[in-house]
Amino acid sequence: MIPGLETTITHQESYDRNVESLHSLGLVLPRISDLADPPERLAGKMADITDADPDSPDARNLFRVHWHNGADRRSLVSVPEHIVLPDALTGVKAKIVVALGNRFPMINTHKVLAAYGCLIPRLMSGAFDATRHRAVWPSTGNYCRGGVAIATLLGCRSVAVLPEGMSQERFDWLNRWLADPNDIYRTPGTESNVKEIYDACHELAKDTENLILNQFGEYGNYVIHRAVTGPALQRIFDYVNADNTKTARAFVAATGSAGTLAAGDHLKQVLGTQTGVIEALECPTLLYNGYGEHNIQGIGDKHVPLIHNVMGSDFVIGVSDATCDDLNLVFNTSVGRTYLSQHRGLAQEQIAQLGDLGLSSIANIIGAIKYAKFNDLGADDVVLTVATDGADMYHTEMAIAEDRHFGGRFGEVQAAEAFGQHILGTGIDHMQELGRFDRERIFNLAYYTWVEQQGTSLEAFDRRRDQSFWDGLMDLVPVWDGMIDRFNAA
Repeated sequence: MIPGLETTITHQESYDRNVESLHSLGLVLPRISDLADPPERLAGKMADITDADPDSPDARNLFRVHWHNGADRRSLVSVPEHIVLPDALTGVKAKIVVALGNRFPMINTHKVLAAYGCLIPRLMSGAFDATRHRAVWPSTGNYCRGGVAIATLLGCRSVAVLPEGMSQERFDWLNRWLADPNDIYRTPGTESNVKEIYDACHELAKDTENLILNQFGEYGNYVIHRAVTGPALQRIFDYVNADNTKTARAFVAATGSAGTLAAGDHLKQVLGTQTGVIEALECPTLLYNGYGEHNIQGIGDKHVPLIHNVMGSDFVIGVSDATCDDLNLVFNTSVGRTYLSQHRGLAQEQIAQLGDLGLSSIANIIGAIKYAKFNDLGADDVVLTVATDGADMYHTEMAIAEDRHFGGRFGEVQAAEAFGQHILGTGIDHMQELGRFDRERIFNLAYYTWVEQQGTSLEAFDRRRDQSFWDGLMDLVPVWDGMIDRFNAA
């Protein structure tokens, strides 16, 4: 059995302790199918928990781990919150539609969903013992926060593993949620140093009380995003396409752990979309087998995640971290917003929405613009993407970018230049439309990380070539829901 794909109780004594521990906390767990369709399945529950603070370690927030929270993060909305970017901002005719991840509880990003998907099969099978194990969450920032949040609700201890160079806001949040500062494990480097995270996890795994929940290799991350994020994006498209005149052309997102990209497999199946994979131009692993360092925090690189369905991907799109840093200043400073209002004609409501876009969100938007330009899309074409988190995670990064790129002086002229260079001047360079041999090149590149370094069997590695493997993973959803039902009943 592949770890993380448990379908039965594998450790009865641990399972019994989990039941007792969560029962003592008065916990009830949501099914994956509940999180996939909250308007239909959770309306009553959401009405009952409106008094729960979405930023507190209140166990009722488990029922908010979905895309249908309103802007107050308490109410339930029928269509997930999203932005349809105006062409005055994007410079393209196609509609760029962005689902907003900062509506999720506790961490203002959808990584709580990934953490829940990774932990549930381990918890329901007893492979994870809530009374004994520490959940180790390796990430470049948001996933470890999501993991800490979910584990805290379940009364479990966590270890957050992330590079020391990530934004201060991430560490500030972790310090508020983790009682022991030793449970924050800082690894060398920044966004690009994923191998160092894995090395730290190998050391932590020597302690049998540590259970590593590696988002880059946990299929629960893939399953829950395909089951939950995919239908959420489908509802957004249906809403945008209310007049039935538009065509969904692609889902475009940064590779990251590749969990969110699983939503593209759902959209491909139901809407016939393509999937575009974004990576930092400063570390072009998929494009050029390259390496380097960058600051698009949250997207990881220098390797191909085990849960990336490479053979189902259609484009690789390079985006520079300088683009994201500079546009963060355009979108979230007074001089930048003045430029957008006076010279691009954006309304105040449209400008205010830009605060919902963090660095990786901006990368996703630029990737969507490049895809639209490459394919010469028109006004009736739609490109879907996600805003993983909002600008509030990167306030400290703005001063760093202003110093690095503008000598400490970012004025309206600089805002105009940045907009012209990074949006109006965005071209179709550093893009690749993937054919069969291109996909196989990228697929084979993952061998060195997962087989040689991380000990995945060659058989388990190669079975991922076939789309039937990925489709078959979705059979786990009703099985895991059944396990959750039995756990809640117990």
